[in-house]
Amino acid sequence: MPQSASAPARTDRIRPGSDAHKRLFCRTLLDTFNPYKPAVIDWPQLEQEARERLVSLPIWDVAVQTEGRARLNVASYAAVTRDPLLREAIELNAFEEGRHKSVLSNLVASYDIALAPEPQYLPPRDPEWAFMVTGYSECIDSFFAFGLFESARRSGFFPAPLVETFEPVMQEEARHILFFVNWAAWHRRTMPLWRRPWFELKVFGVWLVLIWERVRIARDVGHGVQDNNFTLNGAKSVGADISVSGLIGLCLEENQRRMSAYDERLLRPALVPALARFARRLLRS
Repeated sequence: MPQSASAPARTDRIRPGSDAHKRLFCRTLLDTFNPYKPAVIDWPQLEQEARERLVSLPIWDVAVQTEGRARLNVASYAAVTRDPLLREAIELNAFEEGRHKSVLSNLVASYDIALAPEPQYLPPRDPEWAFMVTGYSECIDSFFAFGLFESARRSGFFPAPLVETFEPVMQEEARHILFFVNWAAWHRRTMPLWRRPWFELKVFGVWLVLIWERVRIARDVGHGVQDNNFTLNGAKSVGADISVSGLIGLCLEENQRRMSAYDERLLRPALVPALARFARRLLRS
């Protein structure tokens, strides 16, 4: 898969909300597409101990169902998007979300990981809301996933062949959040002024929903214990002996490394890294 969507550093700036901005973030997603096929992925054979560690992770039900909802949410918004280039990019985003679900489904099948029955995925009544829920959700989850994935690689929890096999999915998550934050900035600046207050209320509502969902997931995974340490528990689940502050630092490093591969004129996810830096300062003090 292409590692970078960017040329060398650019000095010309692009105004968020402009046609040039739209072309750049759409073409970045489209031009870095990786045509891999989940059905032909050769999942590496794992030693018994490595397989048991993988099976023990309490994430597979949530991961598969999240990708199932994400595909439908993104596809629903693509269906109501009038701009041809933007619709093409969002349709690709939806395709890749569905492909992530296929990758995860094939992974759990290859390693005999039992999953709970999947719920029925219903089309959203408000496609824009659903697209925003998926986009902001990925901004949160991918930030921590980058650090946890790297932590698992360094600790040897994930064998090197498995890391290499799963890396394209991590790269696609980086592309998705980069696309989404630029779409949000472009969308905000191109909508009529009278719509902006309602849009900002929707953004606020999305964040409230996502915070509540993550508290609930942490409670379900931890059976009501150590909810506030869900991220640290995730690191320890993948074999990493690391403090919360150290894990946040690793997430920041990995987020910067993955985002730096793309055109510097594109906006980067800012809120979650900023909150992470603030939390790290508090922990250090």
